[in-house]
Amino acid sequence: MGNRSKNLIIAGNWKMNKTPKEAEILINKLKLENKNPACKTVLCVPFIDIPVAISLTKNTSISIGAQNCYFENYGAYTGEISAEMLKVIGVEYVIIGHSERRIYFNETDEQINKKIKSALNSGLKVILCIGETLQERQNNIIGEKLIIQIKNALNQVAESQIANIIIAYEPIWAIGSGRTPNKAEINHICEIIRNTVLNISKISAEKISILYGGSIDSKNAKEILAQPNVDGGLVGGASLDIEEFLKIINCVIN
Repeated sequence: MGNRSKNLIIAGNWKMNKTPKEAEILINKLKLENKNPACKTVLCVPFIDIPVAISLTKNTSISIGAQNCYFENYGAYTGEISAEMLKVIGVEYVIIGHSERRIYFNETDEQINKKIKSALNSGLKVILCIGETLQERQNNIIGEKLIIQIKNALNQVAESQIANIIIAYEPIWAIGSGRTPNKAEINHICEIIRNTVLNISKISAEKISILYGGSIDSKNAKEILAQPNVDGGLVGGASLDIEEFLKIINCVIN
């Protein structure tokens, strides 16, 4: 797969930040100043910002994603939002399995698998987050951890649908810490991820995009995004600063 074409994506995860008015300001500036045709730009915004984000990005190259969804389409699930609801209002992507959801809300691999299947069946593209803790890193079981997460996440997912999944490698210990693995390590781990998908679906492994997340910013983005097994980034805190986010996007072509 050394000659494969990269499907380049820079996705911003705003987490629980920005009011609709603040979202409007950032998106308008992004539309004005993002001149990079080399990669796909996705903004994963809080639920409250989705309507304004979709309205502002209509007929642009920017796609809108949600940060979570539930695995049932409807019912007595107070506070939840289904993949069907997201699709109906124009959402294209959804983050599933982020470490903050796993840690703070006790999401299990089984729940994540259900959410993935629901999202795919509703026509959404999934950004699946996987990653290891600092202890797992110190115990040298990164590969084993990620392989288990991928296999559990893709359990009984139709092979034809796997190409609609983007995998974001986010080492938990690096998120928000300002620390990242070195570029060779990131590339090697992303190769492990692709080979794991290869064992499930050769076609999907060649097409699937693998992103790196975890304290990615304008200072380290260029060398990370240049790695052959890295197809883009899932950007957290740096996506809230439009100048910083634009610098990361421009690293893809410079």
